[in-house]
Amino acid sequence: MILPAASRRNFLTLAAAGASLGVPRSAAAAIRNAPPLYITEPKPLPVFKFFDASDHPLTLTSFHGKYVLLNIWATWCIPCRKEMPTLDRLQAKLGGAHFEVVPVSIDTAGLPAVKKFYGEIKIKHLGIFLDPSGSAMQTLDLEGIPTSFLIDPDGKQIGRETGGTVWDTPSVIRFLKQQTSGRT
Repeated sequence: MILPAASRRNFLTLAAAGASLGVPRSAAAAIRNAPPLYITEPKPLPVFKFFDASDHPLTLTSFHGKYVLLNIWATWCIPCRKEMPTLDRLQAKLGGAHFEVVPVSIDTAGLPAVKKFYGEIKIKHLGIFLDPSGSAMQTLDLEGIPTSFLIDPDGKQIGRETGGTVWDTPSVIRFLKQQTSGRT
């Protein structure tokens, strides 16, 4: 069943309201061609600092010039644990000079916890990024994790998703290719 545009907009608005309350948006996945995240008008994200695995400080400006799927997560978060392998496969399929998945862990145990987790579930394509202070939660005004942001090459948010998502399905790959094509 394909919903008319007005009905689809109403459904997605209700789904967005549910997501903001922490309700999964699984019903939206049943709508053909529903985007995997809510598309927003380009808007700047607040600056927050995080670190790579070598303890080098980073901000989102470190990725200027490429699309970024920023994911805030933790090893103890069950939806995050399920989502991470799909982000790894997405990075393997789309990652490169113009697109990167940037998973920022808010684990207070930092690098050892994330390295152990990556080894356990065989993450091979994602970098390790850390925010052991958890400052991203407050700075980005997050109500829960995982939360993902699609960021354009100028560092502006153009999409957002709260809750676990399967990022490597053919429809999501097509959607992300469409969002990021010809704009770099």
